[in-house]
Amino acid sequence: MYQNESEIGDALRQKLQEGVVRREELFVVSKLWSTFHERSLVKEVCQKTLAALQLDYLDLYLMHSPMGFKAGEELFPADGNGMIIPSDTHFLDTWEAMEELVDVGMVKAIGVSNFNCEQIDRLLSKPGLRHKPANNQIESHPYLPQEELIKFCQSKGISVTAYCPLGAPNWPGSKPDHISLFDDPQIKEIALKHNKTAAQVLIRLQIQRNVSVIPKSVSPQHIEENFKVFDFELTEEEMETLLGFKKRYRICALSECKNHRDYPFFED
Repeated sequence: MYQNESEIGDALRQKLQEGVVRREELFVVSKLWSTFHERSLVKEVCQKTLAALQLDYLDLYLMHSPMGFKAGEELFPADGNGMIIPSDTHFLDTWEAMEELVDVGMVKAIGVSNFNCEQIDRLLSKPGLRHKPANNQIESHPYLPQEELIKFCQSKGISVTAYCPLGAPNWPGSKPDHISLFDDPQIKEIALKHNKTAAQVLIRLQIQRNVSVIPKSVSPQHIEENFKVFDFELTEEEMETLLGFKKRYRICALSECKNHRDYPFFED
């Protein structure tokens, strides 16, 4: 979906050849997009990902969403009303095809993304399940803390990764102006107390929840700042403040998919 695998593959090859890093020191994750949920397409598209990344295997391969879309060239195949055109696939069948990728060594582990508690439970309860999901990648930040879902996944031995942990401040058209975590006075106050940026506080929040966190940045300065989160600790009171906001906002709501039987966000 992100259309960046070839560029990342070139960068990986260069740094591996230069000896800057070894393959076993990297943890490479990719995703199965929703137009490739048909069992016959899963292995082929994973092979294309490996070829583009110039790698022999992935460390983790995620099902991008429980929703399968109509197969074809369009990433978001839509009907005349702008709503997604679903496929007739089911994520339990798609999972079986992903399990085969583990069996043949193309991926070390498999997981999911944007699954809710009920969908995770259905997957774990699947007869003949051979590989448990290792990870669920979900949107999480103080305006969408996802406490129940995170605790449920962790209780089942499924690690959680938070995307949009900073509230996606530069995501065009994603949210109204008043939705800004960086401008929230309580977050700014906590950041000031620790002599840290709001972004560093938001990243630290997830780390202290035992959630891996993937902030997006294109600025070298911000990327470097995002790593400087291991020299301070949020107090229990600060954690409660950050997880106790009444405001709720989902940035990646996929509203055009609400017609899909497996739309995951009705639990909100």
